[in-house]
Amino acid sequence: MSPIIHVEKLCKDYEVHQKEPGLAGSFRSFFRRKFQIVPAVRDVSFDIAPGEIVGFLGPNGAGKTTTLKVLSGLLYPTSGKVDVLGFTPQERKSAFLKSITMVMGQKQQLSWDLTPADSFLVNQAIYDVADGDYRSRLGELTEMLELQPVLNKPVRKLSLGERMKCELAAALLHAPKILFLDEPTIGLDVNMQQAVRRFVADYNKRTGASIILTSHYMADVEALAERVLVIDGGRLVFDGDLSALVAARAPNKVLRLQLEAAVARERLAQFAPVRNLDGLTAELLAPRGNVAEIAARILNEIAVADIAIEDMPIEEVLGALFQRPSAPQAAQAAS
Repeated sequence: MSPIIHVEKLCKDYEVHQKEPGLAGSFRSFFRRKFQIVPAVRDVSFDIAPGEIVGFLGPNGAGKTTTLKVLSGLLYPTSGKVDVLGFTPQERKSAFLKSITMVMGQKQQLSWDLTPADSFLVNQAIYDVADGDYRSRLGELTEMLELQPVLNKPVRKLSLGERMKCELAAALLHAPKILFLDEPTIGLDVNMQQAVRRFVADYNKRTGASIILTSHYMADVEALAERVLVIDGGRLVFDGDLSALVAARAPNKVLRLQLEAAVARERLAQFAPVRNLDGLTAELLAPRGNVAEIAARILNEIAVADIAIEDMPIEEVLGALFQRPSAPQAAQAAS
């Protein structure tokens, strides 16, 4: 199957103004400005298949949003090849723009003083959506996102969760084939995050749309994406299965114990390194190849009410992966 998105050796540099300190420096920069080239994305290559949901992970300033903006045509690449649905994104052709959408959790497209219903009509006109298609899609999105109570309220009076659901509906009225979701659940409470995840997964199943998702909430990625792209310092450092990433970067499993009686840390450390001990709850780090053996020894020698074997939390795996320093200027430019 041909990829719906093809990225080959993508590079994006920013030209950053360098000003000398003090009043004299400000005066000189007014007449003769100095610039420094700061790389934000470097030699990134990947393919996305039709219908695929891919998590795009990395620390702040790694180049995630910059990459999405290049894919959506908002930024020109410095070099490399980018093909989305057979289009060159920076050409911003009408057919291309009608086939994609980008939702950024920290920015809004809805007019502050209009109701969502009015903003949806504006989007219908912008994307030239036929009346029949518009009514059908709006009805489906209203049902899926439970929007009926808020359609006729001014956007400024909506809660953050209500506004984000309306943002999603507005972005999907033209039935895009590709969704770029940049932190779509940021700032939402746990229940609303789960509602957005369910909606995105359901929309993918119903329409077969391809989705690239960035999020600092690992629950978003774990719930939606089997494949992840990991970018750090502007470079792609991993492309593959999420569980494979955990297995490769976390050689240990977590043995979570509920003890029947208090046990000294030193005693538990005889079985495996102790990750945490809090009263009758203990966590041990057991090498993947020896988990069964260690668990059996513990059950034979210590009074245990319950035992569970878990993978390391994905947040910790990624945290260890991103410990190496990156250039601060590149981080600022890529964000």
